Amino acid sequence: MRRPREYRMLRLSLEMAPMALVLAVLFGGALMMAILQAMGFAPWFGVNTFPDFSHFRALWTSKAFWVSLGLTLYYATLATLIALVMAVPLALALIKTFPGKALFSGLYKLPLMVPYTVGIALAVVMLGNGGMFSRLAAFVGLIDDPGQFLRILNTHYGWGIIAVYVWKQMPFMTLAIHAVLIGIGRDTQEAAAVLGAGGRMIFLRITLPQILPGIVSATLICFAFNVGAFEAPFILGGGFPDTLPVVAWRYFNDADYTRQLEGMAAVVSLAIISGLILTAYLIVYRRYETKIGRV
Repeated sequence: MRRPREYRMLRLSLEMAPMALVLAVLFGGALMMAILQAMGFAPWFGVNTFPDFSHFRALWTSKAFWVSLGLTLYYATLATLIALVMAVPLALALIKTFPGKALFSGLYKLPLMVPYTVGIALAVVMLGNGGMFSRLAAFVGLIDDPGQFLRILNTHYGWGIIAVYVWKQMPFMTLAIHAVLIGIGRDTQEAAAVLGAGGRMIFLRITLPQILPGIVSATLICFAFNVGAFEAPFILGGGFPDTLPVVAWRYFNDADYTRQLEGMAAVVSLAIISGLILTAYLIVYRRYETKIGRV
């Protein structure tokens, strides 16, 4: 006898309650405190002007804020897209059999076990002017001196930042997409090939819609991390204007402790904007799923 749907939903809710409680306390509580501080509630600093929107007003009317927001979204979006473009063909390749597959399957996952700070250090050692690539270019005669090497780090183009993000996140995206590919199998693709469909049509009409849930999940996680990341933009960025997490950090480190309220306003603003972007992304994806009849 099948259990009533209401009973199953109640049991599922009870099973998820401990995790939901932890998230509500740790994440929800921290977010609420950040909002309260951004609105002037900080009696431990001798400030209690709640509700006070002056910190948000000062931030949003500043041109530097919007430039910093643009840089933040630029680094996050471009890194996520590049990692995705690399991860999809890699995941497709890993479902096939080829010599050395076992070794390669282990090697591409290595960045997942290395902290971001190590990746940043590798970027400095390899990509900086005076690093390994610049010295190699000078050695083979492409340039006269390592200092003439193309400047990759500490510019607002952010190629060093993006390289670190891609190096770290491409294996994660590959794992997520590869897991979906293993779950769906190859029967549909093989049937389409038998019926005369080409490789491009099979990918666009069959494979891509099937792996889209994995793509959406992986890109959501990576984009959200990139938006809030601090270390890479701080060390490898071009300086003022900085990304919003770095701007917030500078407020938090100011000798005037009350400036932390402006830092909280920057953090809350970033959370609101990134939340709206991710919500819009999910709405578009949901509509697509409804259109193709998968929801």
